[in-house]
Amino acid sequence: MIQVTADIAITEDEVVEEFVRSTGPGGQNVNKVSSAVQLRFDIAHSPSLPEEVRQRLLQLAGRRVTAEGVLLITARRYRDQARNRQDARDRLAELIRRAAEPPPLRRPTRPSRAAKARRLEEKHRRGARKRSRQGMADGEE
Repeated sequence: MIQVTADIAITEDEVVEEFVRSTGPGGQNVNKVSSAVQLRFDIAHSPSLPEEVRQRLLQLAGRRVTAEGVLLITARRYRDQARNRQDARDRLAELIRRAAEPPPLRRPTRPSRAAKARRLEEKHRRGARKRSRQGMADGEE
């Protein structure tokens, strides 16, 4: 059981971990030991996630989610399997934790009268500057 928040917990059978060979430092050990972890979590069919968290998680995960709605996290930061496994689980929990936070409500605002006046004044100044750069056409003086 992966406890994410007070309300959300992911069961072990929802997470699929596959151990693969890692890249990077480690000498000949890299060619022998499968220390990297590929963690798969089916966001689309997870019974543990509320619908609004599911939607935000799909948005947050971006390109890490397959077309079927499966989140893929690859952890190869460490040289031993146990630490990579824990790293992948921590990253999954952090991603779900971020998705569980509701976005702040946006209060629509309007520009003040002074801000509108400053904007228009700047537009007039920029236009005048551009007009002054134009060369005079033949016949105009």
